Amino acid sequence: MNHPLLIVEDDLAMAQLLVEGLTRRGYQPFAVHSGEAALALLQQRDVEAVVTDVNMKGLDGLSLCERIVAGHPGLPVLVITAFGSMDTAIKAIRVGAYDFLTKPFELETLTLALARAVQHKQLREEVKRLREEAGVRKVTSTLLGESNGMRELFNQINRMADSDSTVLVSGERGTRKEAVARAIHEVSRRRAGPFVAISCGAVPDELLAVELFGVAKGVAPAKPGAFVRAQGGTVFLDGVGELSGELQQKVLRAIKEKKVIPVGGDSEVAFDARLIAATHRDLETAVEESRFREDLYFHINVINLHVPPLRMRGNDVLLLAQQFVRASAEKSGKEVTGIATSAAEKLLAYAWPGNVYELENVIERAVALTRYTQLTSEDLPEKVLHPSHANSAADADEASLLPMEDIERQHILRVLRAVGGHRTQAARLLGLDRKTLYRKLEGYGEEEVEAALRDAPPRHIGSDT
Repeated sequence: MNHPLLIVEDDLAMAQLLVEGLTRRGYQPFAVHSGEAALALLQQRDVEAVVTDVNMKGLDGLSLCERIVAGHPGLPVLVITAFGSMDTAIKAIRVGAYDFLTKPFELETLTLALARAVQHKQLREEVKRLREEAGVRKVTSTLLGESNGMRELFNQINRMADSDSTVLVSGERGTRKEAVARAIHEVSRRRAGPFVAISCGAVPDELLAVELFGVAKGVAPAKPGAFVRAQGGTVFLDGVGELSGELQQKVLRAIKEKKVIPVGGDSEVAFDARLIAATHRDLETAVEESRFREDLYFHINVINLHVPPLRMRGNDVLLLAQQFVRASAEKSGKEVTGIATSAAEKLLAYAWPGNVYELENVIERAVALTRYTQLTSEDLPEKVLHPSHANSAADADEASLLPMEDIERQHILRVLRAVGGHRTQAARLLGLDRKTLYRKLEGYGEEEVEAALRDAPPRHIGSDT
């Protein structure tokens, strides 16, 4: 882990205790004993979070927090307050503290708060970086990604650039397999030729045969098929696993002979095109069950490329989302420039069963509905805001997904309690409008909200609810 932290504590024994405890937990803490020394150290060293006591000689903790927030935007500051000092806690929130802890506290409580703060900072930085560099690491104009799975895919595409071998692109629905096929075409020596795409599962056999092989002269109207139209370029068969047995045999012959017989004719027409096929089905199982020809499978699967599902691509979700934001904003004429951290957290936590196409749909909808220049969590659909356990990312454990929602809930209830249940003031401190806060509290349930408000500071009569 080895995250650098700054501890600001004028009690030397407490400072040493925090340094030793956090070091054992994988952090790299540096301790200073005054606010002035903290500001000086921040000019020389990068840290991922600051923990400061409030009561110190000279520059106190709240003033230090305010200076850090102004001079180091995005650097989370955790303020340690005296037991029961809700007034200090409220002031800490107002000057921009990420969180506050009341004395005495367990070291594990501080460790958990720091882990959340560091994660929040890293996510903010990632959103900012992706907003600025949404066009980086593209293998072509059609593909985008920085994850290990996509880098390996790009590497494979570049390595096959000068090959004419057939390619089978596999992957779940919505992973943009056609975009992969276009990327292969764009980096190949055939890029000057046409790219002809045919969806094998979208039309009946009779029409599909015409699309693939064309119509012979003398059969009105004569028409070349996809293999011939792709002369000098690439023909892409999407959904190749949907081909009927008869069409499988004809496609196999076309691949082997580099010739087709148009519908209604008996003369062969030669073609020169590379074949790329794609499927979301398990063709090996289909071969074992005699639903797909084994010889055709081996002919189209000379090179196999697997497109990873979006849930396995990490921060590619944000990279793609930023691209879709720009495209949708331009299309709709709205001034939407990016994605707020609250929305980014939700996008990363969702499993995206519809993969890239689902993400594109969600972003287009959000851009259409948003009232701001950045997408917020309010603009996202309910299924993304509150995914069911079944929609959780399949390869992420539960602990890595739940904390973001829990953190928000705990923080909102903590702030609400700190202001004595005053909804308007809590909404202002949280940066939310009242309707959003009411909706969130309603979702938590009346009992949980009441439990959070027990022993809260008294409110003035006549204040807003």
